[in-house]
Amino acid sequence: MGEVAKLILEGKTYELPVVVGSEGEKAIDISALRAKTGYITLDPGFANTGSCQSAITFMDGEKGILRHRGIPVQELAAKSSFVETAFLLINGRLPRREELKRFSQLLNEHSLVHEDLHSFYRLFPRESHPMLILASMVTALRAFYPRLVGLSQSEEINITVTRLLSKLRTMAAMSYKLSLGHRVIYPRPDLSYCANFLNMMFDNPVRPYQLDDELVKALDVFWILHADHEQNCSTAAVRVVGSARVNLYAAVSAGIAALWGPLHGGANQQVIEMLEQIQAGGGEVRPFIARAKDKNDEFRLMGFGHRVYRTYDPRAQIMQDMCHRVLDKLQRQDPLLDIAKRLEEEALKDSYFQDHNLYPNVDFYSGILLRALGIPNNMFTVMFAIGRLPGWIAQWKESAQDPEWRISRPRQVYVGQTETRYVPMEARDGKEGEAAEPQQRPSEPYSAVLPRP
Repeated sequence: MGEVAKLILEGKTYELPVVVGSEGEKAIDISALRAKTGYITLDPGFANTGSCQSAITFMDGEKGILRHRGIPVQELAAKSSFVETAFLLINGRLPRREELKRFSQLLNEHSLVHEDLHSFYRLFPRESHPMLILASMVTALRAFYPRLVGLSQSEEINITVTRLLSKLRTMAAMSYKLSLGHRVIYPRPDLSYCANFLNMMFDNPVRPYQLDDELVKALDVFWILHADHEQNCSTAAVRVVGSARVNLYAAVSAGIAALWGPLHGGANQQVIEMLEQIQAGGGEVRPFIARAKDKNDEFRLMGFGHRVYRTYDPRAQIMQDMCHRVLDKLQRQDPLLDIAKRLEEEALKDSYFQDHNLYPNVDFYSGILLRALGIPNNMFTVMFAIGRLPGWIAQWKESAQDPEWRISRPRQVYVGQTETRYVPMEARDGKEGEAAEPQQRPSEPYSAVLPRP
């Protein structure tokens, strides 16, 4: 028997197995805890709970390490492509030359979406957020592309995967074009994955879009840096929903919905809004740093700090360098980039940010890069979703093939009322003009705990 952890409860000692990962990570296996002791663990936000064993992505937040299938993200950003990285995540290894060629061909073959989907788009109000539309349309894809009869499970998964990878990109560009009232641009078989997206977004009959290799590479890198990030909120959502054995489209739709939140995928848009706020205030960053340190001020420096990283996000430096390359290529000055650089310099000199491990994360510079590429603010989270899609697929696939699979079903510690008798309506009404006693324990007002609708 390997190493064990000992837990003493009510005078009894219980031994819990210790699981050691390939990078030396250690976990206490509590899967039999309740059956043995009658106890469960309580871990709000699951910050100390390992929900699975995974071979996809390794992170070390203290050392600033991020690797996909063992390969550092810095190497993938410098040497790989988004399509190759997607293959790596989903299949567990880098593709051979012919495999990559075939994978790219399949992405092109499946890039068109059913023409009837166009009418779905037009039913959404013009002001609808693109993430709302994308989550709905991904779920609807299942109706247009039902189960493939006559194929093995692995063959069906492979086709469904390539369909989703290709069509999500097409649908995102369609949503942008239709929101402008413009004609939809169809994918071209002669263009790469990233080049096709830029062309579908920005080409039009009046001003044909001129593709630039530097900008295509920048988009490639952006999506590689977002391809997977271990068990984050949206990935956990994909795994939890997928554990009910739903189809891939439904699981990915859940991931899109989770990513929509401002504390997850929406952070890069909030960074841009913050930088614009600083610019409107004259461009001086120190007053905003002081506000961020003030506990009585609700203002926050967006793009600083991370739930996992306790040092510099390894993706942030790559994103910063790519920002400079793109702006130099376009011969364009972005005052928000200048503000971002000053903000970073001042914050990193401040002991408050050092003591609280508040370093720039990938969102700090990604919005500036997307601005340079011409992507509108309300499409930022959609861009994140396209990049994260290979990770979601890989996680869903790994979970589905896990021999120790169980449907996700967290426990809780109940803190409500104990057994109470039913009170008839006439007794609840009480005397005229008097309110009945509340039946729930006191809590914060709903407006303080619920997100805005």
